[in-house]
Amino acid sequence: MAKFYVQCGSIETILVAESAESAAMNALDQMLQSHLWIYDDNGLSEQDCRDHLMIEALLHLAPTVRVSEQGFSRSDAIEIGTPETIEMWHRLMVGMKRLFASAGMPTRSMSSIGCVATVAFTAPRMPR
Repeated sequence: MAKFYVQCGSIETILVAESAESAAMNALDQMLQSHLWIYDDNGLSEQDCRDHLMIEALLHLAPTVRVSEQGFSRSDAIEIGTPETIEMWHRLMVGMKRLFASAGMPTRSMSSIGCVATVAFTAPRMPR
């Protein structure tokens, strides 16, 4: 696994991941944890949850996630679309929720599961 420097809007983090795409999703996971409650609201459809996330992304994130193995603000950073990364994260959350339901597991909030499942190997960027 490699060390990646990830930037998206106000998010700047250094983390270890298997790929640039995985690093992008892990970085956005940090921001999206506070939105896990939407998956617990039975009044919201999967599309409603997705729309909520996309609106939050438009309001608070840059259009792309910039990922580099060399450092922050590099011109050679890989750019991955924020909407595509949000879509992958949303599909993961929907899949987890469906898996728990089909396995007959007792109902647990996605918020409580998210706190436990937060991706390891993340470290906040040190102030300059």
